[in-house]
Amino acid sequence: MLGKGTKVYGILKNKCPRCHEGDVFPNKNPYQLSKLTKVNDHCDVCGQSFEPEPNFYYGAMYVSYGFNVALFVASFVIGKYILGLETAGVIALLVGVVLILTPYIFRLSRITWLHINVKYKKDELTKND
Repeated sequence: MLGKGTKVYGILKNKCPRCHEGDVFPNKNPYQLSKLTKVNDHCDVCGQSFEPEPNFYYGAMYVSYGFNVALFVASFVIGKYILGLETAGVIALLVGVVLILTPYIFRLSRITWLHINVKYKKDELTKND
């Protein structure tokens, strides 16, 4: 399930969706906020463009919305039913979790959107000239 060639592998490792070798982001740390939005222009291994068309990553907003809804529901269930928090405590938990995970979810949604739209080709390990 997590082996090379699967979408999950490429997404979790932040690798090129076509070859699973090159890095999508020049900086691996999503919490270095000054470089959060930086994406490499193309894969150093296979040449795949990481912005195939103008405004390509607008679609990642929908992916981000889905991740955030799942995060809110999970945090609410944990806060309310497992930890037994009152309403104010649940709200504080939700705000804290969202603030802490926003940079990670931002990148996760971008890499997921890229992997949805670009197929893996294991034979694409040589740069396209």
